[in-house]
Amino acid sequence: MSTKPGIRNIPPPPNSKAGTPYTRFIPREELGDFASWTPGSFSGAGAGAQKAPPPSAPEPTAADWQARIAAARQAGYQDGYRDGLAALEDFKSSFAQQATAQIGALLDAFDRQTEQLDAQLADTVARTAVQLAAQVLRHELATQPQLVATVASEAMHAIMLSARHVVVHLHPQDLPLVAEGAEEAIATRGARLVADPALSRGDVLVESDVGHIDARVEMRWAQALASLGAADPAADDSDDTASAEQGAE
Repeated sequence: MSTKPGIRNIPPPPNSKAGTPYTRFIPREELGDFASWTPGSFSGAGAGAQKAPPPSAPEPTAADWQARIAAARQAGYQDGYRDGLAALEDFKSSFAQQATAQIGALLDAFDRQTEQLDAQLADTVARTAVQLAAQVLRHELATQPQLVATVASEAMHAIMLSARHVVVHLHPQDLPLVAEGAEEAIATRGARLVADPALSRGDVLVESDVGHIDARVEMRWAQALASLGAADPAADDSDDTASAEQGAE
């Protein structure tokens, strides 16, 4: 019986049954040439076959480099353009907000100044009108002194009908004017005229047992100003003069 060269015939171990197959560990040096089996062995590749390396990419040419540089420049330009637009929009929004705030502040200040000017103008106009009216009143009293008779008549009619002991105080120069111009009212109320040097021309002061009527010029003037919502400039000037005198002391 011939055997393959390099492989020894080893008898079966003792006490083994004849004709019984057996297995044993075979040292590597007894196997000779061999190769381990892998699933890829059926595809025709050998056990020790190695995969071929992938083909290497060709080196870029000068045209390729120029194309890449142009593409990079274009991408950088697009990014810069986009960032510039975003920065411009942010700047316009911030500038618009600041401008709006500044214009609003200017308009508010202008409105406040306008209101102050309106108030000053209205006060100036009111003072001018009051001064003009005072001059007109003084002129009428000087040129038409008989007007005091009308004032005295109205003051006596304002006293209650049940009033008794009606006394009308007048400036000595107005006494004859009232006696002549308000004769009917004096007779109706049974009033008595009294000359009072402490009063000014045009003043009328009516007294009775139930009250009195102060129809002096300054009181009538104050009531007229109060109805107009204005102040007496003469009183303001006198207050300023008094304050100045106190400060000088």
